[in-house]
Parts: sequence; structure tokens; C-alpha cells
Amino acid sequence: MRHGLTTLLLAAALAPGAAAAKDEGCELTGIERVVAIGDVHGAYAEFQAVLRLAGLIDAKDKWSGGKTHFVQTGDTTDRGSDTRQVLDLLMRLEGEARKAGGRVHALLGNHEVMNVMGDLRYVSREEYKAFESPRSRQSYEDYFRQRAIAARQAAKDAKQPYDETAFRRKFEEDVPLGFVERVHAFEEDGLYGKWLRQRPALVKLDGVVFLHGGLTPEVAALGCEAINATVRREITDDVAKTRQQTQASLAAGETGPLWFRGMAREDETLWQPSLERVLAAIGARAVVIGHTVTSDGRITPRFGGRVVMIDVGMNPLYGRNLAALEISADGAMTALYPDRREPLGQALPKAAALEPGASR
Repeated sequence: MRHGLTTLLLAAALAPGAAAAKDEGCELTGIERVVAIGDVHGAYAEFQAVLRLAGLIDAKDKWSGGKTHFVQTGDTTDRGSDTRQVLDLLMRLEGEARKAGGRVHALLGNHEVMNVMGDLRYVSREEYKAFESPRSRQSYEDYFRQRAIAARQAAKDAKQPYDETAFRRKFEEDVPLGFVERVHAFEEDGLYGKWLRQRPALVKLDGVVFLHGGLTPEVAALGCEAINATVRREITDDVAKTRQQTQASLAAGETGPLWFRGMAREDETLWQPSLERVLAAIGARAVVIGHTVTSDGRITPRFGGRVVMIDVGMNPLYGRNLAALEISADGAMTALYPDRREPLGQALPKAAALEPGASR
């Protein structure tokens, strides 16, 4: 089974155009300071607070991080009520940081991919309110009529009775105002859908790989550029195929870079050889991941600091834990909390494995 999946992944990465499209900013070096923040899940006020404690925004939410490279490791969407504000802020900071000589690396998480593929299971009902507009009632009724026509025809084809009143009642229970507008916002030509479909799955900064879920040795062997190009293709040109063959894809498969939890959960002693293969294959000295909430709401190093977990549970549903990871030019790692800076006690290994040709 694993061999079959590896073959599928390699074939996808080597398909025409996959590896040829170099992802701008996939591998950068010579960075003075990196700040990484994990899963947000629509917790806008908490996100603001973490950005401020890391010195990335000022009191007016303007970029104040100078030449810092800020990495957000995905899962901005779902569960919370303020995804729209989170995405608006990230999109604006992206431009402001670049003007100041810094960068915002907003990465894809599994929940961003779920949204652009139409999987809305984890969208909170409250979030739809943020997408309401003066035309929401009209678009809501138009959508109801479309669904009612389809339901009536389905009942007729099945030779079953159709109860319009019952269908309306169930529709109103399941579909809130703002639903139509939010769906459109995440479609291919929507404001957020268009932006998210261009986000990378991972980035490598001075030999440290940042991504949402984690890497298996087989996926790491594809390399940074091919992984990004493949994920992008799977949620754009090949999205229909991805929906049909979820587990064979990088974007939605459980061993893909947005879903894999082995780096966070596997026994360190047993999985050590696999980690060595990952780091060697992708030319990295460490990997920083989100996706899996840490057990104590703190930034958690594993494998002697070569894997760092930064999803501390920012959303109030997980405890409203606020933290960011700071990596300085000398490789020193520091956990930033509202009440203190906490050195992690482990400097990253030297960047001897950096691939040639990487540039700032």
C-alpha cells in the first residue's frame, strides 16, 4: 500500500508543469529573524494579540516587524467566527511586510484546502454572519429555489412524496444567511479562494522547513518546489480528481504534508530513523509544524529540537493559548508568551545541508 501511494505521489510530482513551476520564496537564506505562529481557526482577537507580542504589528494593526519573516502555518479558517478578519489582515500584512523588507509566508493548512474544495463541515454558524450583505436575503432565496427544484425532481424520480414545508424547514436549519456569499468568497474567482489557491504548502528558511502537518520520508523526497506545485495543481486544475482520489493526493491525503501527524505523535525513538530520512531528503536541519495541538498549550520541541510543534490552541475552544516561535539568525529558538520569553534551550543544528542555489 505504501509503495503504491509513493508511486502515485512521484507520478503527480513529475507530471508536466509540476516541478517546472518554481515557487517564489520556497527556499530562502540569510534571514535575520523568523517568527512562526500556528493554527488560528478564526480567533482574530487572539491572533492580533500574538502578532503584537511578537512585535509584528503595532497598535493600529500595521506591520511593525521590519525585515522579520513571519510564517503562519495554516488553519486560519473554521471553528471560530472571524476567519474573514484573519484573512483580510494576513493579505494586507503580506504587502506591508514586503515593503519593509520582511515577508509574510501564509501557508496552507488542511482546513484551507477543505474550504476551497467545498468541505464546510467545520465552518461555525456564527462565521456566516460576517459574510452577510444587503443582498443576502435575495441570494438566500435564489439558492433555496435551486435546491427545492432539485429536491422536487429527486423525489419525483424516486417516486417519493415531496413536502415543500418540511424541505424549507430543514433548509433553514442547515443554511444560514451569508452562506451563499461565503461559498463564493472561497471559490476559484472569489477574494479568498483566489488568494488561498496561490499559497504554498511549505517554505524553507535558512534550512528550517515550515509546514502545517508534517512530512513522511516519501513526500520529503519530492522536494519543496515539487510539493508546492503539486498541492497547488491538486486544488486548482485537478480539483475534481483530488475529490475522487483524496488519499492518493498530497493536498488531502492523510500522509500528505497538510494532514500527516507522525512528527507530532510517533514515538521519538522509533521514528528517529524516519526523521533522519526526512531531513536528508529535503535538505533541512529542522521542521516546524502546526496542526496537532500541544498537550500543555506550550510550544513543544521534539527529537532534540529538530521538530517543533507550534499549534498551542489559540482558539478559545482549545484554551486560548497565545504563543509564537522566534528563531534568530544564530539558530536560537525562543518561545514568546504574553508574560515572558522562554529560550527553548536548543539551538538549531548548523545549516550544512542547505541545497546549493538557495538565495534570499
